[in-house]
Amino acid sequence: MLAKLGEVGHNIGKWRFRKDELNNMKNAKNELLEFLGGLAMLVVGLYILSQKVMVYSSFFGFGWMLGGFSVSSGMIMIPFIIGIVWMFASGGSFVSKVFTGLGVLIIIVSLVMSTSISLVHMRLYEWVIILILIFGGAGLLARILLANPKQFAEEDSGRIKELEERRKILEVEREIEQIKRGK
Repeated sequence: MLAKLGEVGHNIGKWRFRKDELNNMKNAKNELLEFLGGLAMLVVGLYILSQKVMVYSSFFGFGWMLGGFSVSSGMIMIPFIIGIVWMFASGGSFVSKVFTGLGVLIIIVSLVMSTSISLVHMRLYEWVIILILIFGGAGLLARILLANPKQFAEEDSGRIKELEERRKILEVEREIEQIKRGK
């Protein structure tokens, strides 16, 4: 609200504001800056981490074990091929579509199971910086995104009341100016 006589405040243009009003205005801007800063930290940290990770796949290697039998990567394609042939031969029955879908699912699972992920050699300093960027950014985002909505509602209702009071004061000031002009 506009500062009363004797209160500490600041002039902005032709308006005089109390310090608590300025702090409220700054806090609204800080929430946006915190969100953007957290997002930037998270993105940069994940980018640096992605540059330090090596991904290997051995899908076309020796295959994988299934119940004591070694299943090569070529044998994994057999259920998919049978499903496609069955689907075209039967005119697209429901069972053939399910069998083809299971064949695709087996291929995807085998690809994921044959993937190995490892980190390249890096210094402890680099690792700590990456962790600070990722988890610090995630923390800033979580603080903003998981904030109590009641808190914002209370702040908004307080701001609405302040604006209504400010509007009433401006109306009174206009009336006083009109009275002065009329004399």
